[in-house]
Amino acid sequence: MRRLIKAAGYSWQGFRAAWKNEPAFKQEAVGCLILIPLGVWLGDNGTERALLIFSVLLVPLVELLNSAIESVVDRHGAEHHPLSGRAKDMGSASVLMALIILLVVWASVLFTD
Repeated sequence: MRRLIKAAGYSWQGFRAAWKNEPAFKQEAVGCLILIPLGVWLGDNGTERALLIFSVLLVPLVELLNSAIESVVDRHGAEHHPLSGRAKDMGSASVLMALIILLVVWASVLFTD
């Protein structure tokens, strides 16, 4: 039980660090506060609601991973290295993919029969 409590504390510290240091995470979290209730209201059944909500939650989840990658790369060194740039670009691309997934899911649920 002690390990679970510590793990929850570390997770909370991660959320606080992202909120404090990552403007994109803050924007996405505010977007969640708007889109999740909207998804609950617009979804016609449990499956639609789940798809709408999970696609919204995917974006800040991927943003947290991207921010972690960027932090590790920045910690390693300030000099430019092609692998560092590639890692950061791939992390950014993963956030873009999550946003595209969100748009496709919402369009599919809301605009198809």
